[in-house]
Amino acid sequence: MSPMKHCVSYLCLMMGLLLCGVINVAAESRMDSVLNLSRRANDYFMRTVPDPTANSVTDKVRPSHIWTRGVYYEGLMGLYEIDPQERYIEYTDTWADSHDWSPRSTIWRIHADDQCCTQTYMMRYFQVGGAKKYAGAKADFDSQIWGRDRSVHNRDWTWIDAIQMAMPALAMLYRITDDRRYMEFAMQSYLWTRNSCGGGPLFVESEGLWWRDAALRGVKENDGKNSYWSRGNGWVYAALVRVMDQLDMMSPVSEDDMRDFYAPLQRDFLLMSRAIVECQREDGFWNASLVSTAYNGPELTGTGLFLYGLVWGLRKGLLTEPIYREAADRAWSACASCVHENGFLGYVQGTSDRPSKGWPFTYDGVPNFEDFGLGCFLLGTTEYYKWLKEQSGETGLTSPPAPLQRRGEYYDLQGRRVQELKEGEIYIVNGKKVTN
Repeated sequence: MSPMKHCVSYLCLMMGLLLCGVINVAAESRMDSVLNLSRRANDYFMRTVPDPTANSVTDKVRPSHIWTRGVYYEGLMGLYEIDPQERYIEYTDTWADSHDWSPRSTIWRIHADDQCCTQTYMMRYFQVGGAKKYAGAKADFDSQIWGRDRSVHNRDWTWIDAIQMAMPALAMLYRITDDRRYMEFAMQSYLWTRNSCGGGPLFVESEGLWWRDAALRGVKENDGKNSYWSRGNGWVYAALVRVMDQLDMMSPVSEDDMRDFYAPLQRDFLLMSRAIVECQREDGFWNASLVSTAYNGPELTGTGLFLYGLVWGLRKGLLTEPIYREAADRAWSACASCVHENGFLGYVQGTSDRPSKGWPFTYDGVPNFEDFGLGCFLLGTTEYYKWLKEQSGETGLTSPPAPLQRRGEYYDLQGRRVQELKEGEIYIVNGKKVTN
């Protein structure tokens, strides 16, 4: 090779290395920003609600394991994965202990919203063990599935929010107990809501989006376009991610589970993903009404949930086209723009069932509940952080691996690692119960 060609090759190599260095620096800088804003928003809430056991007080008094708080703790668990501060766990366990690690439901009133909190209980089980953390959820779902007429109660999810509130918890129970009937019930319930809720489908396959419930099916905005509620679709999108993630944790996914559970959910996830990016705003947000400009403007909760699902799909290799990467980056920028200096989050639509409620959503507006908006934000931002970390070439998360997810290591039912196995004893390995 001539000296000139050597020189050109060397320059190309150096430019490539320099470019990689610039990309890594940019990714690390953005990671710092994601982590700092996530901490700031969470610190604001923990300052505002210093006692996690205190009732939630808005228009009336509610216990603190209401669904809004359950969604917050889902986000807090995401933050703990990238920022393992013990105060997050103390805050979570104090809250869960005050409710005896049980759902808000009773056998006389089983409701998906009341089961939402059990997701965090079981996430703590996967981290440290302790059968009490899932016992209340199991008793509640057992009553729903077997204590009454199953042919009726796999039709309990009459609104799409319920899919996020309850379906991931059923997937977690399947992972814990290895009892496939929990996922069978979850899929029966999901498919009924999807295909025949109240006389017709809530999922419009041709558009990749969902009506919120039977009463709002077919409703149009004043511009004549379909009323697809952003956060409602975000709930479903997040639920698909959380359920598939639990199935992934049971790796390898069995052929039966892939056919009956994973593949149908993945198909809907991909249909929704394409639809979601097509209706994203230029500023990275989504309108409260996804395909309409009737309520034109930023809204955080749907945006946070869409960020969560998009980035999870990118991390898993399900979403490979540049359009998804660009959508995720814009969604992060939108979420970041909502964070006040003190950590308060703007542009949050309060509790609702449709795009119009609470409109307009403003930067300084205070929603009726602040907790679930933060949960949606943290789910999205912490997943985005994980993706950035992987893109930067780093491996693993900041926090130590959850004990019950380490492959090939055995734990007792209290989450303690076992050095010597005893005949006939029950252990946890790879997040599942096994008998030696």
